[in-house]
Amino acid sequence: MEQHANGKVLVERDGPVTIVTVNRPDVRNACDRETVQTLHDVFHAFEQDDEQRVGVLTGAAGGGFCAGADLAEVAAGVSNEFCWAGKDRGAMRRRMNKPFIAAVEGHAVAAGMALAVWCDMRVASESAVFGVFCRRFGGPMPNGTTVRLPRIVGESRALDILMTGRPIDAEEAMRIGLADRLVPEGQALTAAKELAHTLAGFPQLAMLSDRNSASTQWDYPEEEAIDREIAGSMPAMRGGFQSGAGRFTDGGVGRHGKFE
Repeated sequence: MEQHANGKVLVERDGPVTIVTVNRPDVRNACDRETVQTLHDVFHAFEQDDEQRVGVLTGAAGGGFCAGADLAEVAAGVSNEFCWAGKDRGAMRRRMNKPFIAAVEGHAVAAGMALAVWCDMRVASESAVFGVFCRRFGGPMPNGTTVRLPRIVGESRALDILMTGRPIDAEEAMRIGLADRLVPEGQALTAAKELAHTLAGFPQLAMLSDRNSASTQWDYPEEEAIDREIAGSMPAMRGGFQSGAGRFTDGGVGRHGKFE
């Protein structure tokens, strides 16, 4: 087991499968800037390792998958210009040239949902909850989600999810195609690893060729679409998100879906 960023990110290799874990359970696996940029580096090291074929992304036990950005850091104004899909080592700038599978237990919300959506497939346990919870306190989604989510669930459903910020439970996620596998609580990582080994066992050239064709046939190249997403989100990032995050961290405004 490798530890990166003082243990915020863990990397384990299981034959041709790399398991990457966000290890901040004390803050529900929310990511500060260092964690996101470390994920970027870990993802790219995986991509360049010819012995590794499939990646699995998960959150440390007890913290859910990922609660999104570290709101204490946002409220302090430390990283408000930093985008998780941006060019400054944004972890979700582009897909890898090899598949990644999300193993989702508990909450995958706000930018945490973006991490799940960045993956090729999502294995969700019955405890999984998705949602754009940052809607509650003025946070935009400059992390690839407004580009990738409509391509997964369709524009209308994506707009519902993006604009309302409502929670999407595991059953609904499975029904609308946001999740690809539904497993009992506590089994997401095991099932994701089994799926990863299945993919790793196929002849790679044909599978990767089909994967590439399916993911590059949209109107805008993904990076260009993400640049448009980031540019459009900047007024909100510079404006209400910092104060909204401060209200959340100081007084809990926005917790449990209640906000003014």
